[in-house]
Amino acid sequence: MRPLTEEETKTLFLKLSEYIGKNIERLINRSDERYCFRLIKDRVYYVSESLMKASTSIAKDDLLHVGTCLGKFTKSGKFRLHITALDYISQYAKYKVWVKPSAEMGFLYGNHVTKSGLARMTEDTPQYAGVVVYNMSDIPLGFGVAAQSTQHCQTLDVQSNVVLHQADIGDYLRGLEDDMF
Repeated sequence: MRPLTEEETKTLFLKLSEYIGKNIERLINRSDERYCFRLIKDRVYYVSESLMKASTSIAKDDLLHVGTCLGKFTKSGKFRLHITALDYISQYAKYKVWVKPSAEMGFLYGNHVTKSGLARMTEDTPQYAGVVVYNMSDIPLGFGVAAQSTQHCQTLDVQSNVVLHQADIGDYLRGLEDDMF
């Protein structure tokens, strides 16, 4: 377990800023306790400082995970968010999309959200912005990228993609957790 390098921190913050904007500071300087990011085997963990200090007593080879896994660095150096980051992204999300009950299962099976499944969308969402997908009960289902801006969505036909799927809570059910952990 080690702190992130300058380049890794920049890459992580760029990816998080796509979804939560300037609220990254709120992730680190929380009111209850300070949090930090740590790297274990190409995976980035979001850890409270007290838990991080307690984990230093465990041998490096014996420590598998500590805190919440936000994602991992690929071999090419890019950062990929995992669905385990959804709890923190959904709290501070800039852009949100709500899907109709008929489109929930399709999204949870890994499909994109079409205009026919779109219930609501945050105003002034730009194209290719990171969005968090909610059901009508305000339960976060996953996240993706806005394929179209809010203004352009009004003129689309019903089968056009509005949100491109990236991750959803159905990943656990489909057995993708081996890649996550």
